[in-house]
Amino acid sequence: MNYTYRVVTKGSDGEYRINDFVKMSELLRRYIQIGTDDCSLHQDVRGCPVLKGLIGPMIESGDVLRYEAPEVFEQLTRDWAKVLKKRRKRQIPSGSIKPPDGI
Repeated sequence: MNYTYRVVTKGSDGEYRINDFVKMSELLRRYIQIGTDDCSLHQDVRGCPVLKGLIGPMIESGDVLRYEAPEVFEQLTRDWAKVLKKRRKRQIPSGSIKPPDGI
C-alpha cells in the first residue's frame, strides 16, 4: 500500500505543524532512522521506520502513517484523556440503591 507519511511537530508559536511526505525516501532524507517497527498490532505498520526524536509510526487513517514529536504526543494524549473523563458515566456508590423486595 502507498502511504503518505505525516510528521506533526509544534512550532515555537505553539501551533501544530504538519509535514506530509509522499515517499519514504523523502521522509528519510529529513529524519534519521534508528530502527524498524516490529511490535505494532497493525500488520501494515510492521517494518516501517522508527525515527529519531519522533513517536510512531501509527495509523492515522487508511493511507496515512503518522509520526509525532514527543510534546505533541503528550499534549494530544492529555487532551484525549480529558475527553474520556468528561464522557465517563458516574458510578453509583454501593449501598445507595436497594434491591426490590423479594430479591
